[in-house]
Amino acid sequence: MNNLKKVGLTALAGTLVSVSANAIDLSVTGGASISFVGEEAVNTGNGWGMNDGVTFTAAGEMDNGWNVTVTQIIDSSDGTGGAIMDTRTLAIDMGDNGTLTFAGTGGSSVIDAVDDVTPTANEEAWADVSDASAAPTGTGGDDMFHYSNSSLMDGVKLSASYTPSGGATEVESSSDYGIELTNLMEGLTVGAAQGEDNSLAATVETTTMYVNFAMEDMPITVGYQVTEDDSETASADIDFSALGASYAVSEDMSVSINSSTHDYEDASLSDQEALGISVSYTMGSMTLTANHNSIDNVAGDSAKDRSGYAMAVGFAACIGAAWSDQTTRWCKPWNPVSSSS
Repeated sequence: MNNLKKVGLTALAGTLVSVSANAIDLSVTGGASISFVGEEAVNTGNGWGMNDGVTFTAAGEMDNGWNVTVTQIIDSSDGTGGAIMDTRTLAIDMGDNGTLTFAGTGGSSVIDAVDDVTPTANEEAWADVSDASAAPTGTGGDDMFHYSNSSLMDGVKLSASYTPSGGATEVESSSDYGIELTNLMEGLTVGAAQGEDNSLAATVETTTMYVNFAMEDMPITVGYQVTEDDSETASADIDFSALGASYAVSEDMSVSINSSTHDYEDASLSDQEALGISVSYTMGSMTLTANHNSIDNVAGDSAKDRSGYAMAVGFAACIGAAWSDQTTRWCKPWNPVSSSS
């Protein structure tokens, strides 16, 4: 029996040595918000609601210098009846060789990430109105890859995403590519992305280009974006454009005005035109946001003009613990006040 104990203790000691040699940083962060939404000519019922999420992150450095980060987000959304796994990702930071991310759930393609990047204090102009057409997107979702590299050239970021095929109609994989430049002029950001979505019966090719400029002498940022959505389906193409301007009233408060237009190839549809105003105010870990959007010809319907609004108060804080000593695996309480998260 004593020999068996010695063998067990020896094995345990070897395991602990292995763990400390490949130590990881663990963190838990979270946030919650209370919101009120409403909409013209639509019965939204009880407009009050809440959203909350808890993010678990484990990060560690490999022997070759690469850093691996695993993230899981548990999100409880209204109407689901319980918590759901909102996002699960594994990211490998290879230094100058870029970062490769695999998303089990909640992945974002290159075009998803830049569908509408015009500056706004809260929401895009086309948001918060039922049935309104959103900005064209890519093929983000589950079980997909994303790659980015900002080390090849100063001020240049390259991105690519790949979604494997799956399902009866999705006979081909989908992919997006993008580039973003921030070295052309102080305060200027220029980007472009292109992708092919084969997740539907008809292939859709999307191309987007955008420019944002933060003025040096004034706290104003303006931006413009155009997107072409070309579908194999007859008369299903969409040309999207967006314009936005934000003003930083102070370090804690910003306001913005945004507009967007959906130009449909289908002659029976009228252009959807949206105009929105947003405001945000941050006070410590609390953020107050509000926006009002007005949309004409919702989804191309000339008889449907509506407006919607949303207000929310959100809270963010560290709610977990951090490993403070990787060798002894000592865990101490995390002080939310001193944390930057």
